[in-house]
Amino acid sequence: MTPAEAAEHPIFRLLEVMARLRDPIGGCPWDLEQTFATIAPYTIEEAYEVADAIARGDVDDLREELGDLLLQVVYHAQMAREAGAFEFADVARGIAEKMFRRHPHVFGQAEVRNAAEQTQAWEALKADERAAKALDRPSSVLDGVAVALPAMTRAVKLSRRAARVGFVWPTIEGVLDKLQEEIAELRAELVTGDRAKVHEELGDMLFVCANIARHLDIDPEDALRDANAKFVRRFEWIESALRREGRSPSESDLLEMEDLWRRAKSEERTPSGRAAGRAGAGDK
Repeated sequence: MTPAEAAEHPIFRLLEVMARLRDPIGGCPWDLEQTFATIAPYTIEEAYEVADAIARGDVDDLREELGDLLLQVVYHAQMAREAGAFEFADVARGIAEKMFRRHPHVFGQAEVRNAAEQTQAWEALKADERAAKALDRPSSVLDGVAVALPAMTRAVKLSRRAARVGFVWPTIEGVLDKLQEEIAELRAELVTGDRAKVHEELGDMLFVCANIARHLDIDPEDALRDANAKFVRRFEWIESALRREGRSPSESDLLEMEDLWRRAKSEERTPSGRAAGRAGAGDK
């Protein structure tokens, strides 16, 4: 690639666009005000929008959302460059070297027979990297599980890390028993009215739910996302049924809406209802 061709390469053009937006002379006032902290929420949002495009199977949208996510990487790299910390090339070089290091069976002489063995080798390499970074304190099995992850996702990752060293219920029945124990503790604190304790016990209950998801090899975020879509679908069915009578939910009562909810649920169980339900979930 010639220097002229490199200058016209899409990634270099994107880097130039971002540098121009952050130029103190003639740049965008909004972009110039941003910091790592103010941009971080947009980075998380764009990652979710990528996941949403994948879930909907919309390839055109996926291309656009990946561009938005790439912009976030370029944005942070530009701010780091301005601070003299690192540049985009350092980011790209670092991840390439990490992939090379973590795939010795591809780029070196190591051998793995299947995906399970590769996962074990990957985690062993990550553990070595964490230990190398933890120079000022003893390393922990839980090191490297990002605090900024969605809470349920982080709970699954934390419990998975602990499970690797034997801190785990051997069967799902043990986790379900623990859930019943946490529910009982939550009920007890509700009686006391101690908000801090209620908060704590609710958190414990949700953590156990994340453990159940790990045991079942189900992503709790996906499961809850599907439950949200189902709730929206069924509640909109209730609204539609009331609307046909010229009323709204505020003009109904709980007893009637619970009956309508059961009807919506029953309708989904029919072949046509299930098909409609799947279409509705995809639309959300």
